[in-house]
Amino acid sequence: MSSSVQLFRDQKYHELKGQCLQQGRLFEDPEFPALDESLYYDSAARGKVEWKRPKDLCEDPCLLVNGMSSHDFHQGKLGNCWFVAACSCLALRKSLWQQVIPDYNEQEWDPKNPGKYAGIFRFRFWRFGEWTEVVVDDLLPTENGELIYCRSNVRNEFWSALLEKAYAKLAGSYQALDGGCAAEALVDFTGAVAESLNLVEGKYGEVISEQMKLFEDLMKVHKRGGFISCSILSPGRPSEAETEMGLVVGHAYSVTAIRKLLLGERLVFSFQAEKLFMIRLRNPWGRKEWHGAWSDSSEEWKKVSDSERKNLGLTVKNDGEFWMTFEDWCKNFTDVDICRTVNTSYFSLHKTWEKEMMCGAWAKHPEPLLNRSGGCFDNRETFLQNPQYIFDVKKAEDKVLVSLQQEDRRKYKKEGKGDNITIGFEILKVEDNRRYRLHKLTVQERVATSPYSNTRSVFLRRTLQQGRYVLIPTTYIPGVPTKFILRLYTDVPSKLRELKADRPKMTCWSLLCGYPRRVTQIKVHSAEGLQKQDRSGGADPYVLIKCEKESRRSPVQHDTTSPVFDTRVIFYRKDIDSPVTIQVWNSNLLSDQFLGQAVLAASPGDPREQQTLRLRGRGGREAAEVPGHITVKVLSSDDLAEL
Repeated sequence: MSSSVQLFRDQKYHELKGQCLQQGRLFEDPEFPALDESLYYDSAARGKVEWKRPKDLCEDPCLLVNGMSSHDFHQGKLGNCWFVAACSCLALRKSLWQQVIPDYNEQEWDPKNPGKYAGIFRFRFWRFGEWTEVVVDDLLPTENGELIYCRSNVRNEFWSALLEKAYAKLAGSYQALDGGCAAEALVDFTGAVAESLNLVEGKYGEVISEQMKLFEDLMKVHKRGGFISCSILSPGRPSEAETEMGLVVGHAYSVTAIRKLLLGERLVFSFQAEKLFMIRLRNPWGRKEWHGAWSDSSEEWKKVSDSERKNLGLTVKNDGEFWMTFEDWCKNFTDVDICRTVNTSYFSLHKTWEKEMMCGAWAKHPEPLLNRSGGCFDNRETFLQNPQYIFDVKKAEDKVLVSLQQEDRRKYKKEGKGDNITIGFEILKVEDNRRYRLHKLTVQERVATSPYSNTRSVFLRRTLQQGRYVLIPTTYIPGVPTKFILRLYTDVPSKLRELKADRPKMTCWSLLCGYPRRVTQIKVHSAEGLQKQDRSGGADPYVLIKCEKESRRSPVQHDTTSPVFDTRVIFYRKDIDSPVTIQVWNSNLLSDQFLGQAVLAASPGDPREQQTLRLRGRGGREAAEVPGHITVKVLSSDDLAEL
């Protein structure tokens, strides 16, 4: 077994199976016994259930019959259509379901050697950043000799029922699976990155340009092994009510195909288009389909050639799978869950991402500097009392994907605490040389805010400019303790790491070399009226900020005498009498030219507002004036944990 796979409840599959075979008995799982406590967390929900093994339900049980298909199974009595929709998606990708059902051939019933069967199975789920193996016995809940939960179309196939049992064991009970989100199950099956979209709020049914962008994005997700499911949330209608068009409210549908349908010449004239944008869905019930345009037996299909219909896999039967136009889909569904399998392989034709992952926790503490549960940005006094993670964008600009995932709380349902917590995160552009935690927002820029949601995962895509950033994951309200994992994907390595220290560490060297007495933050916003440096009347300026023995340089701004630098730095100063010098230079192939400077005492009592200073020549604060001004903001404090 790979060392990266964790064992749930420390149960070792091969060891347990060996013991059962040696003792000539079938496995009975003491960690998830065939009792009501495994079915329900709520005593009021109990019913009359018999636990039976597959051999008691049919003559020749199998794990898989003729491989796995998205049509293999149906939802039972549980309200877990979301889990069944996720299974439908998983079934489409053999490489992924083989991770979830490891060594499926070895686990299969062998009718020639019944003595090798021990009634034990194992499944793997991606839990909180690592693969976790869950062992179950084959005792399944039934009523009147029929499986009451997830079951296969084929009477002697049991992979879906056994997978559901393993998933229920992780959640604490079968009842804990009642009501959920397909994206959550898909993340658990694959380790993918989940994103939720509201089609109504995004106006995808109205704005054609947004609709087309979404179609291209979803088609790319699907082609690259990702998963999509969708549902209709309608507060005014009861769950599982049927719309006029045959769609079921509050029900998770899996997307099984996204295609551009080529139309024949006759159709080009009638539809005024060369291509139709189409999407295929599956209802986990295995029946009840869309009745609108392009439904299975609609007139539109008569205009499509037999070969094209065969290519699309069109079947005219009530099997729960149907096509519709992407426009109709955007107008009829309200919510979409997207699971992206982010490519981190170096041996790939597609874009490869650099991945960083951190495990963390929101934890309460009465001491503000030790508290790590400060709530969202609206809680200005405590917001920075959250975990803080720093990363760098090395390119001029880079697309960044961020996923924040809280721990699965279903296991707490027995204690009445099983609901997800509302979570989200902020991204702040900070000083280029920051190494310690933020304590006050001053010169930093708030560049991105994720959606805040009570889903297990929150996702954000952003293009960020070159520089250093601090990412702050938060709960919506302060003081809510729970664990999380943070995943960051960038084009080049970002060196994501947690900021833990509040100030420079006092060491033995501090006694010899001195310890900082003052902290100073500087933001150089812009310059204007600089001396022209080339024939076209421009310049290629950059700014150099010096303090004691440390200096930081901004990127070069090309062909301008009024550059916007937007550069931030922070210095921990041992010699408070040594000034801060901000110099403007012109970048040149042979030798850079000095354009002027401003020399500042940067004392705590100096103005903290943004100010525009005249540039001067070399020398002190009284040196001769030179062309140009520079706009800066400077803050200093003798409390090293103030800024």
